[in-house]
Amino acid sequence: MPNSPSTDTAAQLAHLVRELEEAELYEQKLRAWIVGIRDALAGGHVARALSLCNEALNEIDDATDVVTPSRAAE
Repeated sequence: MPNSPSTDTAAQLAHLVRELEEAELYEQKLRAWIVGIRDALAGGHVARALSLCNEALNEIDDATDVVTPSRAAE
């Protein structure tokens, strides 16, 4: 038996809420990276700041599915 329109809508809404929550967590992680990099630079720790930048870029590269989910995840 096919799902009713309200069940489909509820499922879509739940999916969108999960995506929004994941995006918000991702944003918080990025903000934490930025704060850490800024603090390292302000403290004169250029090498540490560059290391944090590299870690952040690796995180961004690994987490592209959070921003643009692949078709397989849908």
